Amino acid sequence: MRYDESSPPLPESSTSISPDRPWYARRSTLVVAAAAIAPTVLAGWVLTEVLSGGASDDSRPPRIVMPLAASAAAPSASATSSASAASSASATPTPGPGASAAPAAKGLAGRTVVIDPGHNTGNFKHTTEINRQVDIGTNRKECDTTGTTTNSGYMEAEFSMDVSRRLRTVLEAKGLKVVLTHEAGKERPFGPCIDERARIGNEAAADAVVSVHADGVSAGSRGFHVILPAKVKGGGADTAKIIGPSRQLGERIAGNFARTTGSAPANYLGSGTGLVVRDDLGGLNLSTRPKVFIECGNMRDAKDAAQLSSPEWRQKAAQGIADGIVGFLGG
Repeated sequence: MRYDESSPPLPESSTSISPDRPWYARRSTLVVAAAAIAPTVLAGWVLTEVLSGGASDDSRPPRIVMPLAASAAAPSASATSSASAASSASATPTPGPGASAAPAAKGLAGRTVVIDPGHNTGNFKHTTEINRQVDIGTNRKECDTTGTTTNSGYMEAEFSMDVSRRLRTVLEAKGLKVVLTHEAGKERPFGPCIDERARIGNEAAADAVVSVHADGVSAGSRGFHVILPAKVKGGGADTAKIIGPSRQLGERIAGNFARTTGSAPANYLGSGTGLVVRDDLGGLNLSTRPKVFIECGNMRDAKDAAQLSSPEWRQKAAQGIADGIVGFLGG
């Protein structure tokens, strides 16, 4: 999406928790698996600050801190174990309509997940309201953006809401409590603003928060990427305590998403890792809970757009994200 809460600028789409608290389990680094990259590409991480143009929650070019591949050493036994566990989780079938919920997995009972569907289909009709500036801790940004569309007019906001609802169904079947930040067209004619989206996750004491988007970059740019919070402190923003758990959440989601959808990590940012660190997104800066954004593909590329427009593929996307969340929570 080119937007401010997840990618470089288009209308907004083209888009802590104390580490000693028991609400999340420390997990070994998960190697992001995808047919397009070698299994060892995520063996290590080097953070390098660069200026780039991914999508995000506002309309300005984002400041990206990209994780780069480091060593090519063979994966450790613990990493292999984590990858095996994630693979097992991704094989879990999605419950069909009317199916009874499966017993809650050990460790998932009482856990809360907040899903944030990017943008709102009504934003296009409320540009004055969504252009209002809000405080994101380090500076001010637009309340929200319209998000992007495919060349045929399929809106990112429609896509994000559909995937989010599918994701809720899968997670609830696992016994998790799921909260959506909004349900466009019902109680929300536009928005919510990016600061409120973060506040909803914080007030829910969420064990994990995921914001769902699709990018809007130039044709030929393909693949998904997961956006992680950078270390930010200023105003009401302080991400120090969520850096570690958010990375673990993002790695879990990236690995499972690639495996379940067959999509490769983005070929235009992230150095092939599928992970990007951003310090300019209000939804991440203001979060006190482990949180990531996922750009599921590029709506402006015909091949990616065909996938994003497919209900069958969107179900796979929801399943992949869900498997990553469940793996992060230890289920």
